Amino acid sequence: MPDSRLLPKQQQALEKFLAGNAPTPLLIERVGGRKLPKYKPGSHPANTILRCLRQAAPTHFTDHKGCNRSKFADIWLPDGTVKSLSIQGAARLQGFPDWYEFPNETATAGSIIGYSVPPSFATQLFMSAQSIAM
Repeated sequence: MPDSRLLPKQQQALEKFLAGNAPTPLLIERVGGRKLPKYKPGSHPANTILRCLRQAAPTHFTDHKGCNRSKFADIWLPDGTVKSLSIQGAARLQGFPDWYEFPNETATAGSIIGYSVPPSFATQLFMSAQSIAM
């Protein structure tokens, strides 16, 4: 994933988290407006990744407020490293295997991730349905 830097509000959210918690990898939203961005420790489920619904000048992610963002979250690691959540990173969070090839067009790849059912969930659902059918 590409390197990134925390925005001032993200830094505030990080400091708030670290004031009461041990350092752990965090997914920190890049949006928040007047409020501090939300963060998720690595031990919690990842945010829902949605497809961009805007047809004119589409971007590849839509945040929880319905805003289109090419960069909607960063990952902070306890060693101070900050990474931007990329298509590959979002795919990994969604459960796609590393060998899965996405189209080069970012908007299309983001749409695939956003419209998809996590592959691990689909596998479990299929296996359960198959066991019932037998």
